[in-house]
Amino acid sequence: MVKTTTPQELRHRWVNGLEVALLDVREEGSYADAHPLFAVTVPVSEVEAKLPALVPRRAVPIVVYDDGEGYAERAVQRINALGYADVSVLAGGLTGYSRVGELYRDVNSASKAFGELVEAIRGTPSLPPEEIRELILEKGETDLVVLDTRRFEEYNTMSIPLGRSCPGGELLYRVFEAAPSPDTTVVVHCAGRTRSLIGTQSLVNAGIPNKVVALRDGTIGWTLANLPPLDTGKTERVPLPSDKAVQRAREHATSWAEHVGVPIIQVTQLLSFVAEQEKRTLYLLDVRDPDEYRQGHPERFISAPGGQLVQATDEWIGVRGARVVLYDTDGVRARMTATWLRQMGWDVYVFDHESEIPSTTLPQPTWTPTIPSSSSTASSITADGLKTLLVQGATVVDLARSPAYRKGHIPGAWHASGPELARDVQAEAITKATGPIILTSADGLLARVNVEEAQNAVGSLSREVLYLEGGTAAWVKAGQPIETGEASARWLSPPIDVYKRPYEGTGNDRTAMEDYIEWEHQLVAQLANDGVAGFHVVRDSREHVP
Repeated sequence: MVKTTTPQELRHRWVNGLEVALLDVREEGSYADAHPLFAVTVPVSEVEAKLPALVPRRAVPIVVYDDGEGYAERAVQRINALGYADVSVLAGGLTGYSRVGELYRDVNSASKAFGELVEAIRGTPSLPPEEIRELILEKGETDLVVLDTRRFEEYNTMSIPLGRSCPGGELLYRVFEAAPSPDTTVVVHCAGRTRSLIGTQSLVNAGIPNKVVALRDGTIGWTLANLPPLDTGKTERVPLPSDKAVQRAREHATSWAEHVGVPIIQVTQLLSFVAEQEKRTLYLLDVRDPDEYRQGHPERFISAPGGQLVQATDEWIGVRGARVVLYDTDGVRARMTATWLRQMGWDVYVFDHESEIPSTTLPQPTWTPTIPSSSSTASSITADGLKTLLVQGATVVDLARSPAYRKGHIPGAWHASGPELARDVQAEAITKATGPIILTSADGLLARVNVEEAQNAVGSLSREVLYLEGGTAAWVKAGQPIETGEASARWLSPPIDVYKRPYEGTGNDRTAMEDYIEWEHQLVAQLANDGVAGFHVVRDSREHVP
């Protein structure tokens, strides 16, 4: 019999800071429609690929749920097979939880709700898009800097005039390079609200001498105000700061981090945390720019750019109540990121940037999740072998996320829902063929771990199920052709695997954008009614700011 956890027991763990991972094992689209505050999206078909990084400790309590689709019990089996020791199903599922707690929309909801709370408590300064445009026209580049706090890829897709890429975790680190004069006005923005608010308040908290304002409602607000079209394809970045600029930023970051109460640790304490990693979940995160991370980083530290970590904490940290250690090389970015995580209720520490982590210092965990042997022995085929089988009538079923599938897929490949793979491979488009079924995915891992699911579903048809070794990436590397775009897409079921974010990309529906902004404005009320967040926004009561 599958073990269950009641919604009340789950909420008790949240309120009391006890470790627990709550997994929504439906598709992301369903998750974005409704989920509890600290739920993490891990579709049942992606358990093996996503869970080890999100939940690195074997004994942590894991609770899974669905909304009656039957995914939860399957997820428990797959999670147990990875070696996790304490897995249960949320009693009553999503509907049962809704009777005692709030349900939230969208993705990264906890971070977004926190951003709204910050604005409500601190009165984060912002101006409507029309006034920001007037500032741009009036001041120009000499007396105004516009800093886009999103990832560079998002900035490159669309941005407002004068905008330069400066992701949120880099703001204080680079701001004195972007605006060396205290007379320069700094405008901070993202596509919606959260990164604009957190970025602006970061600079306000740090006490920089410049006037700082957020673009109210971001590029969504700009578009809804019917202002000139957004720029596309821009590549301007705020450069790395000089030593003098870093020193200034560090003084401001240190003052604010001390006020918030961020602990700074040395190697000895880090080692003690690592020694306890089987008893207390530990995340080691490098919050620097990803390019810096790729150039070199301490062993076992994962890249988690600071601005995105605050914006989307659940994409890196799956266990509420866990311990987190942040790393940088400058004493600015980790401190500023930690001030936010601490206010969000995380037990967070900063590794002293002046200390060095020897490469042999951090022992590996004594336990790591392992892919079950059943998927390890699944039959595979190479790209060259697939080319031959396609001529003989093989059917390709792609488990990649739908945007990746649209971007490029093997000619003739069908897209399947991961959680509903068993249903999808029994669709008429698949059953009318006679050759083998070849599963693929971006790198082949999702295909490999889902072979057994597909084979069981088509067993009566005497169809062999194989997976493409190395996935679609191997097919492309072998010089084989791909199809792109919606025109060539073949859907076995509606693509709800990825939630269509109304704040990313261009051409978003106006009603969806308006609805999204209205939803964000309601989040503070939801938090108050829910009562489990554990957020505490720190006010600035310092007598002296650097």
